[in-house]
Amino acid sequence: MKNVLMFLLLFTAFYYSKAQTNTEAYPTRVNILFGLNQPLLAEGFNIEGNLFYKRWVFDYSHGVSLDFSGDTVTGELEDQNLAVHMPFTTGFGIGYQFTNWFNVRIEPKWHRFEIYPDGVSQNNSNLIVDYNTFTLGIGAYINWLPFKNKDNFLKGIMVSPSVRFWPRISSTLDNDEFVYENSFTGNTETHNAMDAGIANSPFIFNISVGYSFDFSTKNK
Repeated sequence: MKNVLMFLLLFTAFYYSKAQTNTEAYPTRVNILFGLNQPLLAEGFNIEGNLFYKRWVFDYSHGVSLDFSGDTVTGELEDQNLAVHMPFTTGFGIGYQFTNWFNVRIEPKWHRFEIYPDGVSQNNSNLIVDYNTFTLGIGAYINWLPFKNKDNFLKGIMVSPSVRFWPRISSTLDNDEFVYENSFTGNTETHNAMDAGIANSPFIFNISVGYSFDFSTKNK
């Protein structure tokens, strides 16, 4: 699956880069963006900063206080009646612009998980286990300026859909698992180190919105 995704991302990037003219401008930009999935689906918050310089992309993102329980958990988490709190998920990326609206980034990330029984206060007395995971993945991003032809402040408004694949490379759990007594099932259960994406998978889809500041020489 990882190889297939990589092929599709690279093929798409190659196709669209060929579709652009050689004279296409790559302005120096700084973007400040806010993810929509985090407040809508996880009751949390995410901020992202990007620097676009020539064809290079540098970014840093930080999510805080993400919560998953009830209808937002599946599989093992649902069966064991668990709730997940992520105090933070953070990391940076470096990538390449294939066009001035499409780029691909390599992204190392650090994620913190706290696991609780669902429906109880999330405090130390109810904590089942907490741990860190580390991912190294790839992301494909579109930068859309819907009002770029305006001559006022609206021209910097940006919408950025993205698809990312962040496979887990390690965790602080022994053998990536934790065995405990589950008060809901009455059994000895195993909690496996989580992935950072949708439905406990490595895949992440998001739309971020924010503002793009153009620092190109022509605009000074």
